[in-house]
Amino acid sequence: MSPVIVAGGSYGGMLASWFRLKYPHIALGALASSAPLLYFDDITPEDGYHSIVTKSFRDASETCYQTILKSWAEIDKVASQPNGLSILSKRFVTCNPLKNSTELKDYLENILTNVAQYNSPPDYLVDRICSGVDGDAFGNDTLSKIFAGVYALTVGRNISCFVIPLTYESESDIGWGWQTCSEMVMPIAPGNNTMFEPKPFNFNAFTKDCIKKYDVPPRPHWVTTYYGGHIHIVAAGA
Repeated sequence: MSPVIVAGGSYGGMLASWFRLKYPHIALGALASSAPLLYFDDITPEDGYHSIVTKSFRDASETCYQTILKSWAEIDKVASQPNGLSILSKRFVTCNPLKNSTELKDYLENILTNVAQYNSPPDYLVDRICSGVDGDAFGNDTLSKIFAGVYALTVGRNISCFVIPLTYESESDIGWGWQTCSEMVMPIAPGNNTMFEPKPFNFNAFTKDCIKKYDVPPRPHWVTTYYGGHIHIVAAGA
């Protein structure tokens, strides 16, 4: 049999590495790009992912990073005012009126983490967001700059509103949700040393959500039990 090298990125990279671990007589090596192999059982700090996202934005622009860092408190400040949610809904041109500030903050966090993960040429999405944030297309205040960053992503796309309500989940989204509940519990959460609002991972809340959605209790130790932890993976890659 000819030597085989397996490769993958993100989840595919995890599969490549685990294939190499389980079948070393078949796979001579594995190339895993951006694969969170050690994001289990507290091997990696829970804010590791958000720390890398933060570094990507800070490397792109210090002022962009500082504006994003300040934006969470500013959103809460406006939301606490009379008609504050209505003000935020208008400022961010939301598809539906905001019910709470968390809707907007979760939407923004999702955008920022995704563009950092897929920050590839020729688009360079982190730079595109930061060019909007650092400009003054909609004003010089913090929220105007944040909206300008989000808006910069829509250039060339037919998008008329933001904070789009989730009305449909694809089969892959549902499958990934089930898998992260049943087998791959990754305690990912932003911490104090990131540009995001700190939100420690709450395993009890995560468990309730998994049972509610899939009727599946999480197995947080399954990956490290089946594939091994840090020492096993490092030894196999040596």
